[in-house]
Amino acid sequence: MKKFFFMFAILLNCLVGGSLAAFAGVSPVIGAVGMNAVAAVSPLFAPQGGALRAGLYAEIWTGETIKAFRNSLESIGWLSKIRSFDSQVASNNTIHFVDLGGDPTVLVNNTSYPLAIENLNDADKAISLDKYQTKPTRITDDEARGLSYDKMGSVIERHRDVVDEEKIARALHALAPSSNGTKTPVLLTTGSDYNGRKRMVVADIINLKEKFDAMKVPVQGRVLVLSPEHVNDLLLQDTTFAQRYNNTSSGKIADMYGFEIYEYVDVPAYNIGAKTKKAFGSAAAEYGNASVAFYAPRMMKATGETKAYIDEPDTQNQEWRYNLRHYFIALPLKNEAMGAIVSDAAGSSAPTITGDNSVELAATATAKQRTYATSNGANVTASTDAAWLNVVASGKKVTFTPQAYAHDAEGDDPRTATVVVGIAGSDVSMNVTVSQPKALS
Repeated sequence: MKKFFFMFAILLNCLVGGSLAAFAGVSPVIGAVGMNAVAAVSPLFAPQGGALRAGLYAEIWTGETIKAFRNSLESIGWLSKIRSFDSQVASNNTIHFVDLGGDPTVLVNNTSYPLAIENLNDADKAISLDKYQTKPTRITDDEARGLSYDKMGSVIERHRDVVDEEKIARALHALAPSSNGTKTPVLLTTGSDYNGRKRMVVADIINLKEKFDAMKVPVQGRVLVLSPEHVNDLLLQDTTFAQRYNNTSSGKIADMYGFEIYEYVDVPAYNIGAKTKKAFGSAAAEYGNASVAFYAPRMMKATGETKAYIDEPDTQNQEWRYNLRHYFIALPLKNEAMGAIVSDAAGSSAPTITGDNSVELAATATAKQRTYATSNGANVTASTDAAWLNVVASGKKVTFTPQAYAHDAEGDDPRTATVVVGIAGSDVSMNVTVSQPKALS
């Protein structure tokens, strides 16, 4: 970088000297040579650390920083697969999306006219990019002059790198599902116990594939970002995976089971019992770390303004100060087509649920409530397909609310319904039989 600055200074001296010589009616060559000669012998003309050179440095440093940020995303394969919305970033580092107001109603074999008119009320949805800032770093003028290496260049690179690491780790965290759901499956590893956790096995990835197949996610665009611990598990278990990992000149793991495979260190962590994502930056544990899968066309990323701040040396402090500000965000466009495989705890077994497996209701529309205990402390869920019964789960309580059941000529047999009470974030459930007699005539 110092050589670059030196050459830049020579070119600037040539430009200024040639212009002054031409103005004075002298050959521009003489002016260019003369200006460089003066600069070489005079510390007063463009001195080291002076205002002229500082202004040039600031412009160059800013340009180099912006260029590096634009190139950095392409070095992270999984993030480069996501569509960029850079062109839609507004001047205030905000993106405006259209929040679609539902879909039109489809009529089948309609015979009633005129057709009813409905409105689809779309709305503006603004998303502000995250702002990343570094604390200023001090570089004394003595350091800038006396050290054998380019201290300023080193500082710029380190500021840039820490922002890159932070924003990319946050991006993967944002692309991981918040909790287990039909369109956001969170699975647990099922391999042998090792170092406090269960290893990942190939069957875990196949299970994730089945979940994506059930969601009808297109195969083209499926991405799986493996944590290093899961990569190591697969290397030990599957020789074909080892070949995919080693036999490549690009450094990218070969695709498998319809997923483009990548490896990344800073993966999100999950609460295993509830299958919920922990906050970004949560301390790493022996288990609970996740590999993340997503359908790239359902995700977005955007880079906004990048600005470097440089304080030039003054008469008292005689030191430079440098820091930067950078705007970036990565998010799912819709809360779907995302998944995770989480390292389960070693020796863990499926949670259990206990409570009444039968509930008898009154013939009137009178609600009853029951409490269910879960071994992992998670809340419960409840559902039924009976039209006469409404069930609502709140925490660990389930409320059963029937419709009134009047006596008629059909007899006095009670009606029954099956309610499925489950543990949130798991596949564990129990069936509860709910009965209701008819009212006496």
